[in-house]
Formats: sequence, C-alpha cells, structure tokens
Amino acid sequence: MTAEPAGRDGSFVLLVGTEKGLFRVHRGRGADQPRIDGPQLAGYRVLHTVSAPGNSRELLATADHPVWGSHIYRSRDGGSQWTSLDATPQHPRQRFSSSLNSVWHLAWSPDGKRLYAGIDPAGLFTSDDGGASWRDVPSLNEHETRSAWEPSRGLFAMHSICIDRQDPRRIVVAVSAGGVYRSDDGGESWHPANSGVRAENLPERYPVAGHNVHRVVMHPLDGRRLYRQCYNGTYRSDDGGQHWTEITAGLPSDFGYAIVCDPFEPDTVFQVPEDSSQLRATVDGRLRVFRSTDAGNTWASVSDGLPQQHAYVTVLREAMDASGFTPGHVCFGTSSGHLFLSRSHGERWELVAEFLPRILSVRFLELPS
Repeated sequence: MTAEPAGRDGSFVLLVGTEKGLFRVHRGRGADQPRIDGPQLAGYRVLHTVSAPGNSRELLATADHPVWGSHIYRSRDGGSQWTSLDATPQHPRQRFSSSLNSVWHLAWSPDGKRLYAGIDPAGLFTSDDGGASWRDVPSLNEHETRSAWEPSRGLFAMHSICIDRQDPRRIVVAVSAGGVYRSDDGGESWHPANSGVRAENLPERYPVAGHNVHRVVMHPLDGRRLYRQCYNGTYRSDDGGQHWTEITAGLPSDFGYAIVCDPFEPDTVFQVPEDSSQLRATVDGRLRVFRSTDAGNTWASVSDGLPQQHAYVTVLREAMDASGFTPGHVCFGTSSGHLFLSRSHGERWELVAEFLPRILSVRFLELPS
C-alpha cells in the first residue's frame, strides 16, 4: 500500500502569532484533533514569523510588548524554545520621536545570506550576520517621496518585503501609508510602484506615493506576478509592480487586509473581503474567503464550513497563509481567535483552534519527515 503524501493525511504544523504570545498548532498523521502548544513569548504581540531558507527548524519571530519593547526572537528547534537576539533594527534616535515601535516584517534573501526587516516608524533595514547587527537602507528610508508617507490607523510601518527568487536584486516592499516601492539593484535605488492604483482618501486619485497598502505578495515561481490589497481595491501586477490592474470586480467590497497566492499556481489567489474602513469586519457578518483561479478576472466564494451569519471578525494582513509544502493547504486566523484550515484549495474549511487571543500572524511550517 502506498503511503499518503505528507499533509494529505490531515497533518500540518502552524505557527500562530497572537496578541498574547506565539502558539504552535499541529496535528500528526492519523490524529483526530490538533495539539496546541504555547503560549511561547507569553504576553508579547507576535506580528510575524519566518523560517530560514533550507532549514525550516530555524525560525525568527518579531514580538513587541508595551513595557519591554520590540524584539526579534530565534528558535533553532522548530519553535519549541526561543531566545531574544541582542540587536534590533532601529532608526537613529534623532530621526523620529521613537527609533523603534515594532518590527513588522522579516524576509530572507533566497540564499540565506541577507536578512531584511521592515519596522515602525517606516523603514527598511538589512543584516548580513543573521540579525546580530543591522544597518538601514537610506536610499529608501530617505526617499524623495517620503514627505507623502504618514501613519495609518494603528501603525506607520514598512511591511510586505518581497524578494524575487529568480532575481534577488529585485525587491518590492510596501509602506502603510506610503505605497509600494521597487528596487532592481538590490536596494541601491528605489522607485514608487503604484501606477494604476487609486487612492480615494487622498486629494489626487492616482498619486505617485502616499497609498495605504495593506499587503503585497509575490508569487515564488514568478517574481513578475504580484497581488496587492489596498485601502481602496485589490490589484494584480504582471511586470513586477511597474503597472497594476484592478481586480476588485466580483468581490463584495474593495476593502480588506488578507490576500495570499497559491505557491504552486500563479493564477490562484485568495482574499477575505471586509466591510469598509469604518466597520473593518467581514461583509454582512459572513466569514467568506473568495478565490480566483484566473488571476483575479473572476472571483467565487469558497466558504463551506465557515460561519455565514453574525461573524463580525477581522482577518489581518499576516493572518492568512498558503502552504508552500503541501498543495491545497490554506489557513487563516481571526480577531476572535479562531483558526480555520482548508486542505482542498478552500473548497472546505475546518475549525482547528478557537478562542485563542486575537490572531495577528499565521505561518505554515514544513512537516517533519
């Protein structure tokens, strides 16, 4: 009898960052119920987690605390134990009233030699020694359009650091609020990448910079394919962010935070619509995931198993992930602490954890061999 491929038997491993710490939610082969370990980093907001290229047991997590401040933690055993790095990326003290509020996003270069960090107040930093020391990227942090950047509701952050695996010198990042920026020379220079994106909250409808971007994702197999969820609309780029096409038609709202692409299919993308910048909760109280299999030209709700009445929750920018290890696996967490998993490209969802603290980030880990 042929063994079922890893993950197809119902097994999975997830890192779930919350308002009160980090949880490891996992289900082994043949198990009926998932196991929840944690919280690690208890009392910290865990905004983002990332694994090292080629070593899924080496993990980094960004965490902040109202008293103890912002830190980056490392685990070398797949998330069971964590230690704080001594250094954090931060602006020179004289530049802003606070040199560091939070580390919002981490990203490794494909070869694992360089680590990028996006922080609040908005800035991009790099480390070539695994986070032991950091330097800022003045070509972006002091960009000529920075005067158009401003805090958005709840943050003023650099996030969504996307690095082209085929050409690591091509980097795309997002600022809330400020817009998307692209570098083609490894960060030596940057230019705004917002052509075709509307900004209804600004005096100019199609400004060069100043956009409130909620999330940007780059397809791992094709760095030219990007998806973008904004304050106003959902967008696709087929040329690495130089131009954007709006793909909001077919969605019940132009507002939302969470968007992910299927790592195996560049034309498949998932989005969770929300009802306006005023309510910031699921449209009509229905927790729905919308999927497109034609790069956003058409959308359909794939929400079997999700609550369809009086579910007024939010799914935040990092609180949704599609597995790059097991095809068809998609997961998201809500502001109510509920964690949903699909093993069928969204066709059917199951509740795998509930009543966790408010979920801020979700990340699939590679299953143990």
